[in-house]
Amino acid sequence: MKGVALRFFEKFAPEDGTIAEHQKIIEKIGYVYYGKMGTPVSDKIIQMLMEQDEIKVLLIHSGKTDRYWATVEKIVKKQPQYDEFPSYYHNIADKFKTWFKIVKIEEAPKNVMGKCKVVSSGATLGEASKHSMSPYFIIEM
Repeated sequence: MKGVALRFFEKFAPEDGTIAEHQKIIEKIGYVYYGKMGTPVSDKIIQMLMEQDEIKVLLIHSGKTDRYWATVEKIVKKQPQYDEFPSYYHNIADKFKTWFKIVKIEEAPKNVMGKCKVVSSGATLGEASKHSMSPYFIIEM
């Protein structure tokens, strides 16, 4: 199964953090949109992911050891409604070029970076992420 690994940081997040803010909306409406800043995920990659039975995104907290698996229902490039993503995104929503409709977030094992392979290089995600500024990685789990 293939998925996407995305880095996130807490620059814009409120005190309780990115994951907690997204989880609150999942608990309220059953899903949340997670926005990816910068370079959009290509249409080819989105189509490949959407053809799978299950779509997983690995959220990697930059500079920290926190890792989370997000179960994705849909991937879009059009901005969702404001009540479908955290309020701290509202003023910067135009910076997000790809949106992942997440229905579940769960903590990933600490060794997950060593278990995922980057499709383009065959390297483990742990190795590839140390030496790359890539905005996202396509991974095999």
